[in-house]
Amino acid sequence: MPTGPVLAFHMSMNVHNISSARAHPTATWQRVFEKLDRKGPSLNIQIRRSIVYAIETGLLKSGDRLPSSRQLSNLLSIARNTVTAAYQMLIDEGVLVSRERSGIFVADRPVIMRRSVGERQPDSGWSARFAARPSDLRHFNKPRDWLSYPHPFLYGQFDPTIFPINNWREAVRVTSSHQEICGWAGDLIDDDDPDLVEQLCVHVLPKRGIFARPEEVIITIGSQQALSMLVQLLCGPKTKVGVEDPGYPDMRNMVQLATGDYTLLTMDKDGVVPDDVFAGCDMAYLTPGHQCPTTAIAPLTRRKALLDHGVAHDVILIEDDYEADLLLENSNELACLKSLDTTGQVIYVGSFSKALAPGLRIGFIVAHSAVVEELRVLRRLLMRHPPTNNQRILGTFISLGHYQQHLQKTGLVLARRAGLIAQLLPKYLPQCSWRRDAGAKSFWIRLPEGCNSRVLESLAREQGVLVEAGDIFFANQEDGARFMRLGFTSIVESHIETGLAIIGHLIDQSRTPS
Repeated sequence: MPTGPVLAFHMSMNVHNISSARAHPTATWQRVFEKLDRKGPSLNIQIRRSIVYAIETGLLKSGDRLPSSRQLSNLLSIARNTVTAAYQMLIDEGVLVSRERSGIFVADRPVIMRRSVGERQPDSGWSARFAARPSDLRHFNKPRDWLSYPHPFLYGQFDPTIFPINNWREAVRVTSSHQEICGWAGDLIDDDDPDLVEQLCVHVLPKRGIFARPEEVIITIGSQQALSMLVQLLCGPKTKVGVEDPGYPDMRNMVQLATGDYTLLTMDKDGVVPDDVFAGCDMAYLTPGHQCPTTAIAPLTRRKALLDHGVAHDVILIEDDYEADLLLENSNELACLKSLDTTGQVIYVGSFSKALAPGLRIGFIVAHSAVVEELRVLRRLLMRHPPTNNQRILGTFISLGHYQQHLQKTGLVLARRAGLIAQLLPKYLPQCSWRRDAGAKSFWIRLPEGCNSRVLESLAREQGVLVEAGDIFFANQEDGARFMRLGFTSIVESHIETGLAIIGHLIDQSRTPS
């Protein structure tokens, strides 16, 4: 469906052009189908979408006559059968009508009064009614069209070249039988798909050293919703929450909205330090697997110390293990906090977004059954439960062995990219220092004196290179002015060297004299 400038273009067509569709001049139909993409979805689907969109936006009106199938096939240089099939489906759906010896026309529809695209309703005092202003907080700002950039050094984004399309389609087919649909199509109220929960408990979590019962697991719309629900459930106005600095900005923002403040935990090269600041918190958010964004891996001694301090001072530990499944190097994975927990002090948050695709939006929480029980009620009030069809597809995908196969393949691809970047950084960014602990999907880079990562981010985008300025990860923006994160989950290997060369040149170009 056309969007953005295309939508504005369609809506700006004058009345003469719209009404002349009854005589179907070539110019009108070229505009209706100008976005036809032979590399996109099937032409049948694209034709139907284009016609429906033209009707919904007012480009075509009730009673307008469409070109004959022969005329449209000639205009678009496609098979006549494709046009005929598309027309017939729209007729069956009541969008079009066929009149004997007259042709095919847009069906009669209720008249809908529309405002012009550029017209906006006045604020009407809404700003003064907001109890909170999330827009005032600092957020990630990644371009929506990042996939069109040749050098997207972004973290955690989707790479279509390594997505397991055929295996995913098999899982979709398996779950689309009549029997399967009857299993997932109903309203589960506050429950989850039992197949996915079983796969988590039997195949996914044990590889992380976690052995959980179904009543200790709840499915979420990604780890983002998991963290949000935990903040809603556990944080009141006086709750003292410790967050990492630098750390995950969205968690910092959630806590600030809930409590009005947060506590910055003491950090060193191994992550969070279990000191008096830590002990004084009611709850602490931790990323010991790969600290966000420095990639630091907390050694086992540190993990045990955090857990011991948490138990001794009754600090709830939220462990965000966002990169657990994708191990890029052949190294022994350290035990996560939850696997060491014998008292229920740790609440574990995981996600399939980093391993499969962010758009899947499936995460999970592993916690004491009392916590999960309350989370289920809270989730029901928010949105009942995540889409069960997606849960069933993922559960089937795992049960068929496809998930483990995908992890192995993806791990090899990302390891090659990481190795190439590590090899090229001294050549193209010799003036920088960097860190990437084993298995991380990004590099944490410190820029030279006189270089600002926010300026560099802007200059690089103009050259087709996307990087992430590091200041967003710091509570004090100035503390991160010389840091940037360089991800490699979405950039193809052949584009890495050119992208690094551009970054290196821009660093030299953007430095201000000290």
